[in-house]
Amino acid sequence: MTRIATSWLVYRQTHSALLLGLVGFAGQILTFLLAPLAGVWVDRLNRHKLLIWTQVLAAMQSLGLAVLTISGRVTIYEIIGLALFQGFINAFDMPVRQSFLIQMVEDKQDLGNAIALNSSMVNLARLIGPALAGIVIGAIGEGYCFLIDGLSYFAVIGTLLMMRITVPAPKRATASMLQQLKEGWSYVRGFSPIRTILLLFAVISLTGMPYLVLMPIFATQILHGGPHTLGWLMGASGIGALASAVSLALRRSVRGLTSMIQLSSFVFGAGLILFGLSSNLWLSLLLMLVTGFGMMQGLAASNTVIQTLVPERMRGRVMSYYTVAFVGMAPFGSLLAGALAHRFGAPHAVVVSGVCCVAGAAWFSTQLKSIREVMRPIYLQMGILQADSAG
Repeated sequence: MTRIATSWLVYRQTHSALLLGLVGFAGQILTFLLAPLAGVWVDRLNRHKLLIWTQVLAAMQSLGLAVLTISGRVTIYEIIGLALFQGFINAFDMPVRQSFLIQMVEDKQDLGNAIALNSSMVNLARLIGPALAGIVIGAIGEGYCFLIDGLSYFAVIGTLLMMRITVPAPKRATASMLQQLKEGWSYVRGFSPIRTILLLFAVISLTGMPYLVLMPIFATQILHGGPHTLGWLMGASGIGALASAVSLALRRSVRGLTSMIQLSSFVFGAGLILFGLSSNLWLSLLLMLVTGFGMMQGLAASNTVIQTLVPERMRGRVMSYYTVAFVGMAPFGSLLAGALAHRFGAPHAVVVSGVCCVAGAAWFSTQLKSIREVMRPIYLQMGILQADSAG
């Protein structure tokens, strides 16, 4: 709801594609800069307690934005400032959230299902939230979306406080933070399966994901609608993503997920190209289903593969680079998408984004054989593959 409300508020006040991109940039640049350092803290601290603190700060951010908007005092400067604060919170929240998930799953064979179920919940919210945001914005304004978001964090915090989960205490660090930061980077750079997956989705995050910040332009100028149209478009994307997450939750093994990453990247890119060429609402909604499916299939499959491969002592740092690849590249993509849309129009910007995603998927295809050779002995050791089926 907040994402949609923020985009609509910025566009209503400024009618500027460039400022839509700038707010997207502000909301994610600190995540890009701070996530690797945050990953070191995640490996050093109690993830449960750290996650509670990120939710407290996120509630403060949303409630602050709600007060400013409802009172009519909000300007683009406050929006950018609070977006920066949210980016700071996300730098810690995303790696700790991803790392904490693994501590709730005892059997790694269940990890793929757990990540997919988690994605299902996220995408159920993605389905309901945008549609609800469109209704709330049209009825009483953007500020009440922020208020609902801020109040919802109290339920999240209460749930975390009620959790009773036994996890090993973090080992006392003997190396400095700088040494641990270098160790994490060396591991990601030197281990080809994780490096290749993160490079692919850094490209997709840079060129593909920023289509979201241009949705208000498509809703109003291309499809000639309003906030309800925006809610429908985002809801359609959420339905596709939810269908993807459910299909992954039904899988019984992590085997074959590298091919899923390859295929989903092609689907996502092709969906963007066709969406950029469409000016029909029903066709655009159908293509949003396709892009949502491809996006979530790739995200969840890559998350599962990385979480399965990474050793526990490195998990926080590796997931911080996952955060950089998937979220940290987005601010640059938001600026790029905003600039392209400002200069050439939103449809052309999205078509270029889709072409780049397809090119990234083609490059990943050339790397599949080599990364599978590295992964095979690890999966054999873990029992995911059997020796008689190693080929």
